[in-house]
Formats: sequence, structure tokens, C-alpha cells
Amino acid sequence: MLRSLTVSVMFCRRFQQLQRTHCSSVMQAENTSTIDALCNLSVDISKIRKIRGWVLYQSPVYVTETVRMLKTLGATDSVITQVLEQHPEAILCTPEHLEAQKELWMSVCARQSDLVGIIEKFPASFFVTSCHIDHQRANIMFFQNLGLNKRVIAKLMASAPRNFKRPIEQNKEMVQALQKMYLELGGNDTNMKVWLQKLLSQNPYVLMKSPEAMRNNFNFLHKWGFTSSELLQLLSKLKGFVTELHPESMGLTLSYSQEMLACSDAELRQIVLQCPALLYYSVPILTDRFKCLISAGISLQQIMQTPTVLELTTQIIQYRIQKLHSYGHDISTGSLDLLKGTKKDFEMSCGKLFLRRERPLFNPVAPLRTEE
Repeated sequence: MLRSLTVSVMFCRRFQQLQRTHCSSVMQAENTSTIDALCNLSVDISKIRKIRGWVLYQSPVYVTETVRMLKTLGATDSVITQVLEQHPEAILCTPEHLEAQKELWMSVCARQSDLVGIIEKFPASFFVTSCHIDHQRANIMFFQNLGLNKRVIAKLMASAPRNFKRPIEQNKEMVQALQKMYLELGGNDTNMKVWLQKLLSQNPYVLMKSPEAMRNNFNFLHKWGFTSSELLQLLSKLKGFVTELHPESMGLTLSYSQEMLACSDAELRQIVLQCPALLYYSVPILTDRFKCLISAGISLQQIMQTPTVLELTTQIIQYRIQKLHSYGHDISTGSLDLLKGTKKDFEMSCGKLFLRRERPLFNPVAPLRTEE
């Protein structure tokens, strides 16, 4: 056990030092065996030289073993080539470590094809140094004990691998802070597991933030008059991204928005609840968007009624207004509902406008109904 731990630590240190010393390695010759093996797999060596050239100077490497492991999972040749081009460090992992990672990931993946899909999209999450494996195991068990299902845990491991490379105590501290905040804001124990699972799956990076920063942000918003239930609504709608905000920037944004819209405190809070993303935008960004909307003939009252239009960039606003105008729709009157939403939503709205414009009010071919 001690020998295994020593080897693991030594490998980890070697792996971490490779990037720091790769500049000096350039003076050495590239490992021709590595290059030949990768070329046989149709790997673009020029790509590797650009992004991770230092890997080509290392020895020993485990190209054959890495490819064999990926094939046992069902990866195709094209996927293997793509993985090695994106993350050539994979060939530095020992066969023993690859097997350990495979076993670890299969404990949260339902099928091998699921794991192949993760490796294809997030190769750096799978091919990690062996010194992290104990933290990975401990964190997997921690999230399982929280009631998170395997699919969510696998998603967390893939999209936010740093959460699993660090000591379990750090994740536990933030999770407990989130749970406490949820209950303090009026949430209940019955729904907490589902709420936490949804929050972490939407924004796994929330665990990397400081509990103190989260509390400071909520204290700031509370001073602006937001009730506990409204703060819980914001926490859920913002998918935990509220932890990435700062009281100073939020204060500037709220003050500018209130001055621009000439609205009361209560009206401003309702606007934020309808458009929580407003808290993210800096004053210069909001200034450009307000100017763009107003120059198109849109009133401040319209913006207050549909504040989500402020989520759109000026380029998108201009494009959509022009397209609506081409269909004969005057955006300066009525609701801005046609302007907001995703690209798909907007295209559907335009399609309805087009059909309405093309449909004749009176069909001269249709027979007239007469009373007999």
C-alpha cells in the first residue's frame, strides 16, 4: 500500500513538472517512436506540436495501451484520433492508472458508450494524474450520499473535474452552505435534494466559490428590499451564478437601471425577478442596449413590461427589429414579446407573422354561404 502511494505521488509530481520543463526539452530530440505510433493512428502531429508539443519529447509513453483501453470501451478509430489530438497527455498515463480510471468512471456511468461520449467531449476530465484518484473516489461517495444520481455525478465529473480533484472537505463546506441558505430562505427539507441536484447539474462550478461570497451577495440584495422567497427565486433562476457576482457591481447596475427606467424600488425588484440576468451586466453594456432599443422607437415603458429584451446583444436587437419590420410589424407599439427569447423562438414568431401576412383576408374562390 505504501509503495503504491509512493509511486502514485512520484508520478503525479513528474506529470506536473513536465509542463514547467517542456521549454528545456525542446533542445532534445522528439521521441520518434511516439510520433510513428501517433501517425499510424492518423493523428495530426502538427496540432500536437502547437498545443502540447512537450508531450512528444517524453518517455516512457503508452500509446498502444491507451488505444487498447479506448477500444475495449467501444471507441471508434476516429474518436481515438480526436481524443489524442485534443489531449495528447493521455499517452503519459500508465496502464494501471487507466484501468483504475475506467473502473472509477464506470461506477457512475450506466454504459461504456456513455463513458466514451464523456472522454470524447472532456478528455482532460478522464486522463488525470493518479495522485487525484483518492479525492475522486471520496467525492463520488460524498455526492452519492447526498442523493445525487449517477448521471448527475458523471456530468459533474466531466464538466467540472476540479471539484473532484480537491479534498472532500472543500466541496462539503460549499454544499452545506447552499443547503443552509436554501432552508433560511424558506425552502423545505423535502424538496432540498431535488433542488440541490438541479442546481449542481446546471452549474457545477458553484462548488468552486466561497460560501462567504455567496452570503455577502444575498445580504446585499436583502438590503435592496428583496424578500427571502424572492432571494430563493433568484438563487434558483440564476442557477447558482449569484455566487460569481459582487455587491459593488450589482449596486452600480441596479442604480443605473433604476435611474434609466425612472422606476420605484418595488418596480425595480420586479424587473430583476423577471430578468435576473440583469444583475450580471455592467453599466456600459446596459447603456449600449438601452440606446439601441430607444433609438428603434421602443419606449422605457415597453422595456419595463418586457425586461428580458435587455438580455439580447445590440447586434441581435438590430437584426430582429429589421426582420420584424420586413414583415410589416412595428415594434415601437405594443408588446416586445416577439423580440425576446431564443433564436428558435424568434424564428417561430417570424414564421407566424409571414403566414399571417401571406394569408388573404378574403378568398374569392371559396363559395359564399347563402341562406336558403
